[in-house]
Amino acid sequence: MGKAHAVAMAAVASVFDTALRPSLEMICTTTPEGAADKARQFGFVRSTTDWRVLVTDPKVDAVVIASPQHTHKDIALAAFAAGKHVFCEKPLGLGPAESREMLEAARRSGLVHMTGFNYIRTPASQLARQIIANGEIGTVTWFRGEHTEDFCADPAEPASWRTRGRPNGNMGDLSPHIINAALALVGPIASLCADIETVHRARPSPSGPETVTNDDQAQIMCRFAGGAMGHLFISRVATGRKMGYAYEIFGTTGAIRFDQEDQNALWLYKAEGHAGRRGFTKILTGPEHPDYQAFCLGPGHGTGYQDQIIIEARDFLAAIADGKPRWPSFEDGHMVNRLIEAAWASQARRGWVDVASIEGE
Repeated sequence: MGKAHAVAMAAVASVFDTALRPSLEMICTTTPEGAADKARQFGFVRSTTDWRVLVTDPKVDAVVIASPQHTHKDIALAAFAAGKHVFCEKPLGLGPAESREMLEAARRSGLVHMTGFNYIRTPASQLARQIIANGEIGTVTWFRGEHTEDFCADPAEPASWRTRGRPNGNMGDLSPHIINAALALVGPIASLCADIETVHRARPSPSGPETVTNDDQAQIMCRFAGGAMGHLFISRVATGRKMGYAYEIFGTTGAIRFDQEDQNALWLYKAEGHAGRRGFTKILTGPEHPDYQAFCLGPGHGTGYQDQIIIEARDFLAAIADGKPRWPSFEDGHMVNRLIEAAWASQARRGWVDVASIEGE
């Protein structure tokens, strides 16, 4: 993610002709040699192994946090205290208690704060948000979302940092993206009921079988504040799935389908015209759709993963330039953490949980 954000900041001014044109002043990684090499590779002026040096440097105006989530809170708090704008990758800290503290510090500072949810920024998903907001599929009645990948599907895959500790598990890693999508597309979630499990309970390691200490997959039934029903499925053991960030939304007069493995297409159904001529229409994204034209003038040619990060960079710079917040802020990141915590509470209680009851527990 550090590379993705460095590339985005180097490209964003050219792609979007932004009012602010970022200068890559300093990069921080774990070793002096590695930091210097990454500075050379990505075009930073200087490097350091101490994030405190970076966030307090007078030449640094804004900080992108792309480090492990256990470091997010301390870096963000120090950056706000030093008067720096902050973009922080998801998840926002280790849970709702930390993200609440980060959000409160952000509000006190009056500085720009954003959370990195990149997948929702594809032109197709931005178009889906517009279609729903415009009432083109009527009132939303049901949402099904998934984030499914297979990087842990093989039980012979060795133990690693991914299989150790709750924050690195499926709920900490993949679920924030599709929860964020549900909130962006349908609105607040009022209550939920979750079932979370570890499929492969041990993994090979040099010293023998190692117990897996986090989750592999989860399913969550939910009820949106607006009345719609919903279901989320999140898995890192979904054999064959590489980027199964997908959703299906039913409304009273239409429906939408999307799959990130075909990220430049949106399927739209409208219940209008002759019944025998109705069907889903595949819309290929193009210059008429949000943020596409900055990358390519030809419809159907498509955008990619790095482009999502460049769009994030554009939004971050725009927020700094005009002093107005951009979605998703730390508030949105905190809401996602509350929903994840609600899912764990539901798993423990084996029943439905009102999200309003979850704050910093």
